Amino acid sequence: MCVVCFVKALVHVFKIYLTANYTYNFRSWPVDFRWDDVRGIGAGGSSHRALTCTAAAAGVWLLQDAALGEDAPGRPLRGACSQIQCLLQQIRELPGQLASYVLAHSLGRWLVYPGSMFLMTQALLPLLQQGQERLVERYRGRRAKLVACDGNEIDTMFMDRRQDPGSEGRGLRLVICCEGNAGFYEMGCLSAPLEAGYSVLGWNHPGFGGSTGEPFPQHDANAMDVVVKYALHRLHFPAADVVIYGWSIGGFTATWATMTYPELGALVLDATFDDLVPLALKVMPQSWKGLVVRTVREHFNLNVGEQLCSYPGPVLLLRRTLDDVVSTSDHLRPLSSVDVEGNRGNELLLRLLQHRYPAVMEREGLAIVTRWLRADSLAQESAFYARYRVSDKRCLALLRSYRARCKEEQENEEVWGPHGLPFPWLVGQGLSPRRRRQLALFLARKHLRNVETTHCSPLEPEDFQVPWRL
Repeated sequence: MCVVCFVKALVHVFKIYLTANYTYNFRSWPVDFRWDDVRGIGAGGSSHRALTCTAAAAGVWLLQDAALGEDAPGRPLRGACSQIQCLLQQIRELPGQLASYVLAHSLGRWLVYPGSMFLMTQALLPLLQQGQERLVERYRGRRAKLVACDGNEIDTMFMDRRQDPGSEGRGLRLVICCEGNAGFYEMGCLSAPLEAGYSVLGWNHPGFGGSTGEPFPQHDANAMDVVVKYALHRLHFPAADVVIYGWSIGGFTATWATMTYPELGALVLDATFDDLVPLALKVMPQSWKGLVVRTVREHFNLNVGEQLCSYPGPVLLLRRTLDDVVSTSDHLRPLSSVDVEGNRGNELLLRLLQHRYPAVMEREGLAIVTRWLRADSLAQESAFYARYRVSDKRCLALLRSYRARCKEEQENEEVWGPHGLPFPWLVGQGLSPRRRRQLALFLARKHLRNVETTHCSPLEPEDFQVPWRL
């Protein structure tokens, strides 16, 4: 027995030694995967250009032209000014650009990504260590260091359930979790899909935990790119079995991933927003409006709504009815009376449905979904749904009939994307106002679920679900 006790003690000491070396100094960890460790397009991965990116210094591609204010008032149109006028315009804008840069790289970064602050990381270090030990010991987590195309080292943790997928086969699916602005995989949103039985891959933003760099949108996208490549080419998950889950500000990298890799299986957005500008204006002084808008657009352009509309696959939005963080309503309200009408997740749903089903979301459809979004409880939502006598079977039959008709008309199925008939769909043309309302409510309920909890409360495992697929 003494020998056995000695061996156990030796293993425990060795584990503490490893934790001390790799938790507190992740730089000594060997590199497990690089962004360019891709053997080929036909190796079970994506053929998208992000997998063969050669401009490593510039980073991966971002959807930013439409949101940077090129057509904003006061800016001359391209080709409409002489070289001298353009030079004078640049000189006039220089003080604003300098102020915006200083704000973004000081107070702005701390407000948008507080988890990257050194003091917060040090304060949370014991909890991060405990969370890491729990993932390794209870779920057999495998920690890995990935190197993004900008040289940042990304700290990841992978829990593999493929050997024991469960009765529903959930373990065969991989959920890649994108944390919030103060979240770490050691104690973040990955607990819900993990306890629900899925295989899970967590990662930390640049500058968070063991990851290096600074959490600006470009660096975040570079990190997300190497994480997706790691899942497809090293962990060997089929793209169709990969679900991207983004919580709060993690919705930016989640929508970037599905926009860049449209063949990924599904997208779940939890307590996220459509655009950072309205939320930034809510917490900053009114007199700073011009500077705040410019700083966000040029340095923190988290255009989640635009990126979401570029993904053709299944989407589920989780709206937390007691969420006052992503709400533009009066933030001084008591917790029990949070106004769901100001939740920015509403704008995400409206933009998504208007993009995918423009005929359904005309006039009556848009009005009825806007009213439905005011329901702040499951009981109110169900009562509203029953009031308009929505028949799920009839709506499903209408959508399937439209899809089948388009399939007959388009002989070349190569124009179809990885998720079938591409959007937008023109279904709903010629419907009566009553039928259009019913179909709009059906689609809204399939794409958004209410969860009666606050922004930072852990999501219950039963509330994490894979999006609806027609």
